[in-house]
Amino acid sequence: MKLSVLFEDNHCLVVDKPAGLLTQGDATGALSVVDWARAYLKERYAKPGNVFVGLVHRLDQPTSGVVLLARTSKAAARLSAQFREGTVEKVYWAVVEGNCTASSGEWVDVLRKDRERNVVETIEADDDGKSARVAFRVLGRSPGTTTLELRPSTGRSHQLRVQLATRGWPIVGDRKYGAKQSLNASDGGFRVALHARQLTFKHPTLKEAIAVIAPIPADWPASGRAGTAETTC
Repeated sequence: MKLSVLFEDNHCLVVDKPAGLLTQGDATGALSVVDWARAYLKERYAKPGNVFVGLVHRLDQPTSGVVLLARTSKAAARLSAQFREGTVEKVYWAVVEGNCTASSGEWVDVLRKDRERNVVETIEADDDGKSARVAFRVLGRSPGTTTLELRPSTGRSHQLRVQLATRGWPIVGDRKYGAKQSLNASDGGFRVALHARQLTFKHPTLKEAIAVIAPIPADWPASGRAGTAETTC
């Protein structure tokens, strides 16, 4: 599998993850973004021995888009700190089932993860829950679906999938959270219509802002292309 490199220098590697590919390896032994990046760097720069690849954030397996990796331990520490402190700007696109009537706004919820079932749900505020906040605006509407731009200011597990499903707008293809339709990824597996469109971070050594955009993938639903084709954020 060949991934597109969106940005690369001595400290950072940014790739466009296809839906269906793991970000990090798991017990299945399936290929992951980290595996691919390590092999890519080893071959490109003829590096002997082990190659350092620092994973500083993740995307769910059925989600596509921008993934930032660190090429040095110093960069990994500094980039991870940015994610913890909430200074990385994340922009997602999603195609949801139903009609989101508001044109823009913000949603705030409290989420709790059931680790046994690997699902997340909204709850009333309590000591076990974590706050989740996301700004949204409508990019386009088609019969039966709405295309949204989402700007989360928190990074909770399954956050966007749950916040949308709770409001009656599950992401197309997200059967786990109530979608009626399935959606196929390019590799023949399944995907959800959630795409990490843009990531803006501070370079770990130069300290300048780096903004990286991932193009709309080929397996993006046709209904989600109306009014959004390669629109900048």
